[in-house]
Amino acid sequence: MKIQEYADRDMLAIDVANAIAGELEAALLHHDMVSLAVPGGTTPGPVFDGLCAADLEWDRVRVLPTDERCVPGDSDRSNERLIRQRLLTNRASVAQYVPLYVEGKEPDDVLPEIESLITPVLPLSVLVLGMGEDMHTASLFPGMAGLGGALDSHAPPLAVARPETQPESRITLTGPVLDGALSKHLIIFGAAKRDALDKAMSLPPEEAPIAATLTGMTVHWAE
Repeated sequence: MKIQEYADRDMLAIDVANAIAGELEAALLHHDMVSLAVPGGTTPGPVFDGLCAADLEWDRVRVLPTDERCVPGDSDRSNERLIRQRLLTNRASVAQYVPLYVEGKEPDDVLPEIESLITPVLPLSVLVLGMGEDMHTASLFPGMAGLGGALDSHAPPLAVARPETQPESRITLTGPVLDGALSKHLIIFGAAKRDALDKAMSLPPEEAPIAATLTGMTVHWAE
């Protein structure tokens, strides 16, 4: 794991967007289809604003969220909404999007269908993650039911997460998929999250799920 510190968040966004574009371009030289998994929330938005303008063969890029809340795609809480508004625009509008949630269907019922779209592009070419102050990442929350199974090295690509601390069920990429990405980036802002990351490095993944992904990770941090 290496940590890159930035003078401000704008510089971080520019640097990370350029790094991701370069990694996707390199991956496209060797594969017909490449994969990019990204988080929702407000943190990655500025990165997406720069990345969407990159001159890539976006029609050969499969984009998927690292996790998704089981809410309609136009909900303020939908990761898909942010990704479509901020990333799948400009040149990136032709990228193939893989949703993790299908409205009107039970999460457990659609996992095989979604996994069939994800499995052909594993390992992930590029992964971008966020992290909460509780050290969760994607929708892998400390102490949630089923966390051990979702972190297990033999876990399937997806799991349904029902954390008691959250208002809705979620679908999330599992530990081995996240950790197995060929290139991994973690974006965090502020002193509290930097402290949480430092704490996570000395804890088991069951207590700090982000710890399951840190091998080979590039952490991008700004105040």
